Amino acid sequence: MAVSGRFVLLALLGSVAVVLYPGAASILLWLAFLAAAAGLDLLLAAPPRRLRVERRLPDSVRLSETAVGTLVLRNDAGRRLRAVVRDGWQPSAGARNPQQRTTVPAGEARTMDVLLEPARRGILTSGHVAVRSFGPLGLAARQRTLPVPGEIRVLPPFHSKRHLPSKLRRLRELDGNTSVQLRGAGTEFDSLREYVRGDDVRSIDWRATARRQDTVVRTWRPERDRRVVIALDTSRTSAARIEDEPRLDTGIEATLLLAVLARSGGDRVDFLAFDRRIRARVDSGGRENLLSRLVSAVAPLEPELIEADFSLLPGAVQAVTARRSLVVLISALDSGAVEEGLVQVLPRLLEKHVVVVASVRDPGLDELRSGGGTTPAVFRAAAAERALLDRAAVSAQLRSMGAEVVDEPPHELAPKLADMYLRLKATGRL
Repeated sequence: MAVSGRFVLLALLGSVAVVLYPGAASILLWLAFLAAAAGLDLLLAAPPRRLRVERRLPDSVRLSETAVGTLVLRNDAGRRLRAVVRDGWQPSAGARNPQQRTTVPAGEARTMDVLLEPARRGILTSGHVAVRSFGPLGLAARQRTLPVPGEIRVLPPFHSKRHLPSKLRRLRELDGNTSVQLRGAGTEFDSLREYVRGDDVRSIDWRATARRQDTVVRTWRPERDRRVVIALDTSRTSAARIEDEPRLDTGIEATLLLAVLARSGGDRVDFLAFDRRIRARVDSGGRENLLSRLVSAVAPLEPELIEADFSLLPGAVQAVTARRSLVVLISALDSGAVEEGLVQVLPRLLEKHVVVVASVRDPGLDELRSGGGTTPAVFRAAAAERALLDRAAVSAQLRSMGAEVVDEPPHELAPKLADMYLRLKATGRL
């Protein structure tokens, strides 16, 4: 049982009347009146247990978009339901109007729309609906919590798609689909043309030159149907927030842009997320659209506060493909984690594959390094300088082993990683 503001107001008015007309009889009379009125109101209130609630939700919504969750309230009681209904969404769902007042006549149904503006990616849930049913006088109410489970998948926003048109134009140039002719790009023979100053002499076709009695060179185009394997680290280092965004989310943006670009270039893309085990996997053989499968796979991923087991990578890549592939590892360049884990397994990957290590660099370190003046600022600048030197040393070590490194701030990681893919494709290294 719950009392309303009207009941409290009547109680206050009764207190004033008792003060003006003191006496035990008046007090008892007023208390009896309040109790009778509240009891009658409670008796006439529709029972919440006779309310059937059905939840209707979209399957998914992008992080930057708005969704509407609908509750269908069916009153099976014999009395009109006057209620306050509250939908129990978790705070990160961003429910704007979770509590609403509604009236449902006996035997009828009404809908209640809840506006959702999710604040984070992942699986958001609501497990129950609280119903407070008032009587016709509004003095007292019955309350019950009804189990109505529901969830909505919040997909990554894919902000990096704004870079896709420019990257696709460069890809079409590599494929020869535009008027721009890239000399010597790729490894797949395309056609013959006359030699011009600046062409690589190794591309001269001597037999064709002898036949035509003019210097002729071969032109090449990037090979297609190559394999690109993207491995996303979901261990503890992915939980760090850089520019108010977790490393994991920045890695997801880079994954989506690279996957769509590589797929448009005719290559086969496989994806896996790992820490001490494989958390998600998307293979290139699915019939559905690659982007839709990727966003569905990465949406529920959350950082795990454990160390990454890089020894999983060679076996996982081998399970995906036995062919020479481009392996893109999106992880952190922390010296401890890299030296103890990645450096040990990198030679096994480089024996057969082209490896790119991509990482998010904190631009705040550059700002701290330039600080000074006070003693604390000097210490912070020294610590930032030390961190940047360690990071540069790790990058140099990986490059000396034969890997490519992309180390960029959050907003630059996705386009720079796409540029690395285009460069490797243009030079025939895939």
